[in-house]
Amino acid sequence: MTGFPPVEALASLSPAAQNMVNLANANANAKPANTSGRSSLQATDGSFGKLVTDGISMVNSRLIDSQVDLQKLAVGDAQNLHQVMMNLEESRLSFQLMMQVRSRLLEAYQDIMKMPI
Repeated sequence: MTGFPPVEALASLSPAAQNMVNLANANANAKPANTSGRSSLQATDGSFGKLVTDGISMVNSRLIDSQVDLQKLAVGDAQNLHQVMMNLEESRLSFQLMMQVRSRLLEAYQDIMKMPI
């Protein structure tokens, strides 16, 4: 078992979460074509800066979506309270993850800068 939710559960996920699950399933089913010894985590079509920018923009869009959901809830236009709460929790967790990655990157940068030449 791969640990991914069944197809029926995907309907309740947000579009961003559905895209991540689809991408993970595609990567799990793909054969590793990289035999040069390079890590499969390296971006082949972009740079590290593009990867970071894409991640930040994804987190930003989740935060904006959760704010829109909160405004709809405050006005009384929210159709599903459970989905609103799940979206809020997803955006909170993605923001926390982004902050943890940021902290680790800053620590690594500071460690490199402390190294003697």
